[in-house]
Amino acid sequence: MSKPAGTAGEFFQKAVAVLRDDIGAVKDRDPAATSTLEIVLSYPGLHALWVHRVANYVHRRGVPLLPRLLSMLARAVTGIEIHQGATIGRGLFIDHGMGVVIGETCEIGENVTIFQGVTLGGTGKERGKRHPTVEDNVVIAAGAKVLGPITVGRDSRVGAGAVVIQDVPPNCTVVGVPGRVAVRSGERVSPIDLHHENLPDPVLDMFNGIERRLDRLENKDNT
Repeated sequence: MSKPAGTAGEFFQKAVAVLRDDIGAVKDRDPAATSTLEIVLSYPGLHALWVHRVANYVHRRGVPLLPRLLSMLARAVTGIEIHQGATIGRGLFIDHGMGVVIGETCEIGENVTIFQGVTLGGTGKERGKRHPTVEDNVVIAAGAKVLGPITVGRDSRVGAGAVVIQDVPPNCTVVGVPGRVAVRSGERVSPIDLHHENLPDPVLDMFNGIERRLDRLENKDNT
């Protein structure tokens, strides 16, 4: 009898499609990327992600120890620690990546961008779901910490150095410590807009508003 066709071939095609999406994410979001060969050979974020995909595949099949060793190997080589249990969708781009930590129960959607020094971690010794869920098209800027079993909604951005410990609705920008949602005149945040140096500062905006009110009161008293 002939062996059922398509199973191994379909798996291979799916794996190749995922790898192409990962490479395409780098091409689309890193202006310094000059060629596919350069990306494949010299991008540690991509190397860490691909090792994770193998480690996660083995982990989900119950193989002991090997997934953890693969994770630690990727950490030693790239400086990026991704727990083998984390769930990561297509098109993740880890830019630079040194110091990135992604916890065991993290769930990351498609087309997410993470910069160096980002932590997707827990807040203690809880069991079960204890790490963030990051939905599609999210950008998390350098040094941000997203902690606990919270959700960062799709198309949102987390500013550099922000500490996020509460859910973030979709299409929002979060800045500050602790993280606060800042919306610029109701303008929708572009899912692939990487200019996180231009994020609004809600605390500064508040003080500017107070200053404007004081000026109006002083002008009213003078008249």
